[in-house]
Amino acid sequence: MKFTDIFIHRPVLATALSLVILLLGLRAYTEMTVREYPALTNTVVTVTTAYPGANPNTIQGFITTRLERVIASAPGIDYMTSNSSEGMSTITVYMKLNYSPDAAVANIQSKVQQVTNELPAGSQLPVINVTVGNTTDLMYIAFYSNHLNQQQITDYLLRVVQPKLAAVSGVGEAQILPPGSGNGNTYSMRVWLNPRKMAALGISASQVSQVLAANDFISAVGSTRGTETGDTIVATTNLHDAAQFRNLVVKNVGNTIIRLKDVAQVELGAQNYDSSAYFDGKPAAFVGIQESPSANSLNVAAGVKAALAELGTALPPDMHMAIPYDATDYIKASIDEVLLTIGITLAVVVLVIFLFLGSFRSVLIPAVAIPLSIIGAGFIMWAMGFTINLLTLLAIVLAIGLVVDDAIIVVENVHRHIDEGKSPMQAALMTGRELGTAIVVMSTTLIAVFAPIGFMSGLTGSLFSEFAFTLVATVLVSMVVALTLSPMLSSKILRASSAHGFAHFIDTRYEELRRLYDRLLRGSLNFVPVTMLFAAVIFVSIYFLFTTSKQELAPQEDQGIIFNMGTGAPNVTPELLSKYGMEIVHDLSKYPETKATFMVTGISVGSGGGTNSLIAGMRLKNWDKRSVTAMQLAPQVQKQMNGITGLQVASFQRPSLPGSAGGLPVQFVLQSSGGYDKLDQVANEVIGRAQKSGLFIYVTKDLRIDNPEIVLHIHRNMAANLGLTMANIAQDLQPLLGGNYVNRFDLKGRSYEVIPQVPDRFRADPGLLKTYYVATATGQMVPLSTLVSVETKVQPQFLPQFQQLNSATIQAVPAPGVTLGQALTYLKTQAQNVMPKGFSIDYSSQSRQYMQEKSGLLVTFALAVLLIYLLLAAQFESFRDPLIVLITVPMSISGALIFISLGLATINIYTEVGLITLIGLIAKQGILIVQFANQIQRHEGLDKRSAVEKASSIRLRPILMTTGAMVLGVLPLLLASGAGAVSRFDMGLVIFTGLAIGSFFSLFVVPAMYMILAKDLREPQNSREA
Repeated sequence: MKFTDIFIHRPVLATALSLVILLLGLRAYTEMTVREYPALTNTVVTVTTAYPGANPNTIQGFITTRLERVIASAPGIDYMTSNSSEGMSTITVYMKLNYSPDAAVANIQSKVQQVTNELPAGSQLPVINVTVGNTTDLMYIAFYSNHLNQQQITDYLLRVVQPKLAAVSGVGEAQILPPGSGNGNTYSMRVWLNPRKMAALGISASQVSQVLAANDFISAVGSTRGTETGDTIVATTNLHDAAQFRNLVVKNVGNTIIRLKDVAQVELGAQNYDSSAYFDGKPAAFVGIQESPSANSLNVAAGVKAALAELGTALPPDMHMAIPYDATDYIKASIDEVLLTIGITLAVVVLVIFLFLGSFRSVLIPAVAIPLSIIGAGFIMWAMGFTINLLTLLAIVLAIGLVVDDAIIVVENVHRHIDEGKSPMQAALMTGRELGTAIVVMSTTLIAVFAPIGFMSGLTGSLFSEFAFTLVATVLVSMVVALTLSPMLSSKILRASSAHGFAHFIDTRYEELRRLYDRLLRGSLNFVPVTMLFAAVIFVSIYFLFTTSKQELAPQEDQGIIFNMGTGAPNVTPELLSKYGMEIVHDLSKYPETKATFMVTGISVGSGGGTNSLIAGMRLKNWDKRSVTAMQLAPQVQKQMNGITGLQVASFQRPSLPGSAGGLPVQFVLQSSGGYDKLDQVANEVIGRAQKSGLFIYVTKDLRIDNPEIVLHIHRNMAANLGLTMANIAQDLQPLLGGNYVNRFDLKGRSYEVIPQVPDRFRADPGLLKTYYVATATGQMVPLSTLVSVETKVQPQFLPQFQQLNSATIQAVPAPGVTLGQALTYLKTQAQNVMPKGFSIDYSSQSRQYMQEKSGLLVTFALAVLLIYLLLAAQFESFRDPLIVLITVPMSISGALIFISLGLATINIYTEVGLITLIGLIAKQGILIVQFANQIQRHEGLDKRSAVEKASSIRLRPILMTTGAMVLGVLPLLLASGAGAVSRFDMGLVIFTGLAIGSFFSLFVVPAMYMILAKDLREPQNSREA
């Protein structure tokens, strides 16, 4: 290729071009955003509708089903779940990956509005919320105190902290936990009704509600308007404190005024008594920081910490703050580990080149070409809108081994020509003409490998498109450098080897190795059928190695935190649940690896949780300050949690990849159009088998038919005789038991709910219902016991649905060494054995990701091989030669799968991408031999055997150098530790073993395949069909 001649003769041009590449790349890297993973739009829309006091069946029949029916027709939905519980309908809509959150909200809101008028009169309007990004927030900040209660802390957060943090650049939302009906569990005006006093004074609960609604009224009266001035008129129609509420007149009987304080205790209390929060055992409230989708995670965390430093100087007395969880700790640690790996890899590659060539001058050229290619690729990354994240940095680690190939091939070829007596200038010119086409072919081959990954859809495509195109960018820049700068530097720097010294020693040892290889190659070519039979056996073994290997979506990473989800009996009291939670926190704090603990009750991860659930977490010490990983610690924690009586506890970790709904890793869904009793029976059978299998350390389900329900059978005839309608009775009972707010009041510029309800002592057991009275049309107070008969039943606490069908989701944590693929396969097999007709299977969260993504990379693998074949066919102008080159692919794939099947890794998203990468890496070696053998046939007139023997002998050194550089270059990945080490190890294992074993076999299989398929390319008079 005479194109390279221009830059050899014009060194200033080559240098200027390289400096432009360098400057553009350096500038681009300073402008790119730093994140954990490429930005994903993971939109989840939640529609919650409150109907206080309604049982789950009523909620499902009159609210959930109607809303689901219309929401399901909205575009862009991946799947939809719902939970109908006491007083609440929750529909969660999971949109397809990267679907616009604005469009999702607009479409779903439009659908909801179509049926709003069909909802029960006593229900509140549906509330639509949207979250974008990870299910776990970027940071959780704890505000805790020894003396302030949770409402006091929350109110301070609402007024001071939340507005400050929400204003930080890049913060999408600052949410207060534990949640209430608004933002955080804040104040409310609690009106604790005394049914006995109400009955004695002839006051009904509906009367109290009407008085509260009518006498605490937010008004906008208007203003006066004179000829020159006007004044705003303010009427004091609303109330502001408990004293004003206590003095409200409920009833006026003759000269007797009955006030609210006569029938109720009024106090400024909590909006929700079913939830609580603790940090290191102290009462607390948390602020969860969600970053906006395009934000720089590290910058957001730094901005939040700066804001916290300002807030810390003005905190109320005895209020303290801490950060129990910060995802950027893991991000920074992972990035630091990868950057260290890049540095070590670069040093190893340079050392390998030196050991093969024995010359510092020879090392200098790759030492310049490698960083120039990587830095120059930064400009292409920036132009394509990429970020600096764990996957693009991992691509750079691999790119070091890729880009060094081009420099090595150039340097080695120039070095060989100089040793043959050519001047450095002549050697550089000859090398450019000999290898220019080969460099372009090898580069386009690599691009053909990575491009299909970049164009994949789904989670794999969203995550690895930046990985793939980062490699494409480095390969492109490396090709330019290899055709411009490397030949020019070779002509100026390289010199003939001396007859003494280290270089001579290296050359002598290499010649001995080359002669040994020549003898082995000649021997193997005498038995081509045997060689090809061996290759066929290896090819067939790939299927067995692949099918016997464990499979999962991604390996679990040590992210420095372990969560524990606890579920108590459906009727467990908040006080007892908190006691259990404190026991968990106490146990977690005993581990020497624990840095901090936190706990929130009345909240859960995934489906099936509620007021009887809690989340407790242990923040682990930094990776360099402990010898036990989170993966090793989690089973120990689970074993200890199993000893807590009265509470089911599951220990789990955050998903390694973004884009899932979180929760336990195994989410196996049983669906049926029938009733819940049969669903529960089938689910229990599957769970029983799973528990006996030894594959799981924790198995549970969201459907639990264990919730005591009291049914009041109303005697309609008796009610009619008293002039009572069903609405009258419901309106009197609802304020007593429902806990619904009837109004809002103003306190220091903020509005809070007014909630009438009987206190716990009047609803502790069903027998206390006898103390309730309802008012007839004439005002007569009638005991409820005369109007109803009581029946106690057991019903599900939640009525879960999946894709509008009744469902039971089996949630589990696999035992150590058991992959997600094994767990799901087992559950599917067992479920199919016990399911009756009308049942079906589905998946959610991480399990759904795995099922959607597990076959996508296999198609991409096949596409990559096909693209390379067609590309090579076009380059070689032959449909045979590409088959010779690609015979190396099964050699390398089988080499990698041997170690995966032995249990050193799993088939996962990282190892599959590594296997695809192997195609390009190993194909480069075949290209070097085939292209050079064809040149020898054409130019020197040798027959096929002589040509391939000579080509293999001459190309042995660059093949060994490139293989050694790449194999040893990924060695730091195999030795990785700390944050993000597992995924780096898995990809490093595939590259290391696949390339090392594949390269060894290719040195013999490619020449044998050449003998079978290659054409005779000598002059026409000597030509013969191969």
